[in-house]
Amino acid sequence: MAGQKMLKFVTVGKEMPTKRDAELRSHDFDEIYRQYAVNKAAEQASRCSQCGVPYCQSHCPLHNNIPDWLRLTAEGRLEEAYELSQATNTFPEICGRICPQDRLCEGNCVIEQSGHGTVTIGAVEKYLTDKAWEMGWVKPIKARTQRPESVGIIGAGPGGLAAADVLRRAGVQVTVYDRYDRAGGLLTYGIPGFKLEKPVVMQRIEQLEIAGVTFVLNCRVGEDLSFDAIRGQHDAILIATGVYKARDIEAPGVGAKGVVRALDYLTASNRKSFGDDVPEFDSGELNADGKRVVVIGGGDTAMDCVRTAIRQGATSVKCLYRRDKANMPGSQRETQNAEEEGVDFVWLSAPKGFTGGTTVEGVMVQKMRLGSPDSSGRQTPELIEGADYIEPADLVVQALGFEPEAIQTLWGVPDLAVTRWGTIKADFRSHATSLPGVYAAGDIVRGASLVVWAIRDGRDAADSILAYLAQPASVAAE
Repeated sequence: MAGQKMLKFVTVGKEMPTKRDAELRSHDFDEIYRQYAVNKAAEQASRCSQCGVPYCQSHCPLHNNIPDWLRLTAEGRLEEAYELSQATNTFPEICGRICPQDRLCEGNCVIEQSGHGTVTIGAVEKYLTDKAWEMGWVKPIKARTQRPESVGIIGAGPGGLAAADVLRRAGVQVTVYDRYDRAGGLLTYGIPGFKLEKPVVMQRIEQLEIAGVTFVLNCRVGEDLSFDAIRGQHDAILIATGVYKARDIEAPGVGAKGVVRALDYLTASNRKSFGDDVPEFDSGELNADGKRVVVIGGGDTAMDCVRTAIRQGATSVKCLYRRDKANMPGSQRETQNAEEEGVDFVWLSAPKGFTGGTTVEGVMVQKMRLGSPDSSGRQTPELIEGADYIEPADLVVQALGFEPEAIQTLWGVPDLAVTRWGTIKADFRSHATSLPGVYAAGDIVRGASLVVWAIRDGRDAADSILAYLAQPASVAAE
């Protein structure tokens, strides 16, 4: 580390360092790390080839102008780089942390394709926005004029929050309704803090609150407040609830104590990090400490669960997936992280049932092989007869994905058109639903997808709502 300040630790006899010593060392470390981050961001940004066809940009759902803000970063023009990066992304510091860049921008980097290793776009984006918050470059949301129109947004996840941001900047009055006691949706309760620090989410929510967005929390639509009541209070509605219904395993013993759902497990862990009273965590029901843990599934949620279990002190963590590593639906980077942290992946394995009676003691595992491709082109798992065995387990986490809830029934809106999968039917351009003045965006339309797509949908839906509000009342009512 030539030319950089080095830390020198000296211990004389058994004398313990003072608090002042610790503060100085912490300050020195922060200074060194800060300089390292600056140098690393500039180094990576300068590797961008500024190619004529920016595949990184075209493979970003938000079409971020990645080459240009990388160039500005390489030139040391960090505030300008931040301004450009946030022009198309409501939450760049969040996307920089949790986007599966290996499947999007970085995976399509020309340098990566040529075998020289990708530009670490996500890390630079995270650095830029963290720097922007630190330096005060993140400006308050201020509308030039205040408009009388009101929009109700159901769901305070990334799609709903992105829409709220766009609408408030336009001066529209915005109220966001959500089932949880904190806004953020899966950003707050579904993604572990080691991937997405909760203060990072809370600072954006605070920004929206300061801008005048009203949050109505602990509100279950259809129970605490009817959809018709919400609709009657606003000029337009955006449904951005996401999909929260867990796909359960249908197998003997699934109801045993110790067989839990991924979202319940992750929510308990995140609530604990907020300092909440979480009896299910304290009792061990949703806590992996000292347990043999088996997670079933191969997506990003499964990776969040196995990595959380490692951090909670599980004695062993195994992940069962019915296909092989090459066919996992989640991020390869997340899988690699889990492997490096000690997770044992058991490929070509599926649960047949659970042993132990009222309390789980093991998973009955059936071995699989990959057969002929299905209609999607993926090879179909086939059962290998006689290859079953029992995997000991004290805690089993089901991470098989999420489905939409029966909104038509829960909310009493039979005229709201849905697909055969239960997602809301919405125009793919305008996000308009079958109900006048009602729009839908994010996972409740797409099915379980990425945060970055929810942000894109929320921004686009907000633009459509602004166009709708600008129409004469007679046209909007049609």
